[in-house]
Amino acid sequence: MSFKTAVVTGASRGFGRAIAAALVATGAGVVGIARDEQELRAVRDELGEGFTAVAADATDEALAQQVIREHRPDLLVLNAGAAPHMAPLHEQTWETFSRNWHTDTRHVFTWTRAALREPLAPGSVVVTMSSGAVLGGSPLSGGYASAKAAIRYLRGYAAEESERAGLDIRFRTLLPQLTPLGGVGTVGVTGYAARQGVDRDAFVEGMRPLLTPEQVAEAVVEIAGNPESAPEYMVGGAGSRPVG
Repeated sequence: MSFKTAVVTGASRGFGRAIAAALVATGAGVVGIARDEQELRAVRDELGEGFTAVAADATDEALAQQVIREHRPDLLVLNAGAAPHMAPLHEQTWETFSRNWHTDTRHVFTWTRAALREPLAPGSVVVTMSSGAVLGGSPLSGGYASAKAAIRYLRGYAAEESERAGLDIRFRTLLPQLTPLGGVGTVGVTGYAARQGVDRDAFVEGMRPLLTPEQVAEAVVEIAGNPESAPEYMVGGAGSRPVG
């Protein structure tokens, strides 16, 4: 299954940039959304006319409605997220603890809701980015793991509503493992290496094989394009596998 038009949030760097590049390579037109206009322009220069840059806040409900109505995408990749505040629980404030709820979870809620209400065309796919942290917790990153767990629930709720309404929209979730090769992962690796009192490079050595942004992008293209794919996948340096 191939896609004509895809929307990728958080498209200016890391996983999002790699996903946008992989989709453009398949021939899809990609609408990339991120806050940093200069970084998006660099992606546009790299990927060419197949990439449309939209500098905006991905949590904006009006933006989600406008982009879906204007571009009529058949694939949404909801990847945007904030770097968590790395500190143990007692050194967090509610504002730092809830940071990822206000960005990661909120933007998935916003776009998922818009996909169901518009709705997207039958056969469309929505891929949301959760995290491997939901399976084991993440004690140094505040509410990060719980925010990503909520994204898993949103996928399930949306899939049920799509089926009930006969919309034929598929919802999939990826759970990438921690990696120093992504923006959020870099913050996490540094924080956990320091917590364990080990050198960062030594900590990274213990994580091999490392997950790369290109592997995440490959998983998105493969899973989104396969109508028989499972609802959720763990993605790591050794490949991807269904969760559960």
